[in-house]
Amino acid sequence: MRVAASPPYRAPRWLAGGHAQTIWPYFLRRPHVPMRRERVDTPDGDFWLFDWLDAPVSNPDAPLVVLFHGLEGSSASHYARALFARLAALGWRGVVPHFRGCADAPNRLPRAYHSGDFEEIAAMLDAVRARAPRDVPVWACGVSLGGSALLNWLGRAGTGARATVARAAAVSAPIDLMAAGQAIDRGLNRLYASHFLHTLKPKALSMAHRFPGRIDASAVARVRSMWAFDDVVTSRLHGFADTADYWTRASCKPWLASIRVPTLVLNARNDPFVPGESLPGPVDVADDVVLEQPAQGGHVGFMTGPMPGRLDWLPNRLVAFFAPA
Repeated sequence: MRVAASPPYRAPRWLAGGHAQTIWPYFLRRPHVPMRRERVDTPDGDFWLFDWLDAPVSNPDAPLVVLFHGLEGSSASHYARALFARLAALGWRGVVPHFRGCADAPNRLPRAYHSGDFEEIAAMLDAVRARAPRDVPVWACGVSLGGSALLNWLGRAGTGARATVARAAAVSAPIDLMAAGQAIDRGLNRLYASHFLHTLKPKALSMAHRFPGRIDASAVARVRSMWAFDDVVTSRLHGFADTADYWTRASCKPWLASIRVPTLVLNARNDPFVPGESLPGPVDVADDVVLEQPAQGGHVGFMTGPMPGRLDWLPNRLVAFFAPA
């Protein structure tokens, strides 16, 4: 299998600034990719929804790419559609395991997902591996929050991760969660926080009513920032004392030195959510980790071409890393 390497990322001249590169992809038409939905039971009695891209019958040895989406993302997110359109063109397999609460049905248990959710990543990958043909390579990619959770798992699993995935990649992950969390509640970033809270708060209020005493509904109603949301919802649901405890313990940066699977960590230095000064350097990571930190790209943007632009650079970069020529 030979795949051409992607050139270094350079933003188009007409699209400047981290905010523009982050927002513009949301306005592009997303390609249609046929996917098969599967409801998968979890080990704790809940369920996940997996969206599968099947390989053609003529390509039984096609590799499988697992995509862990970002905060409030899904298989319909622009980066997911762009990547899976590329996989479909190559005749590869793909799957998006949705974090709990991110598909079209409320889950059974008072649980959601978070940036340090390494146990959920491990369980999802076990379910994927059990459904994949035995001898095909499995490559994992996490975007934003999904990238943070994946890196948390890779670091904790160490050499054991090789039994599940052959290569991995994290795109625009909040490497230092405290720095990223504080950034999203400042300045123009508060618009993004408001966007996320638009869907996060109703889900939390629904859970508060379904599971009385688990979450304080009145506190959720007063939330106006990601810090406040994580304080009254995320930390309470997942065993953290408060936001400070969550953002400290769930940060993936301390685990980068323990990764033993070839892993690409891609972060634009003008990402509005991930301060450039918080990004890791070579001394912070294991030899198996490839750091790629272009000056531009925004948060999961990496657009190219003349207006209105294209989203093909990132899929090509991931494919080239997973299957180097």
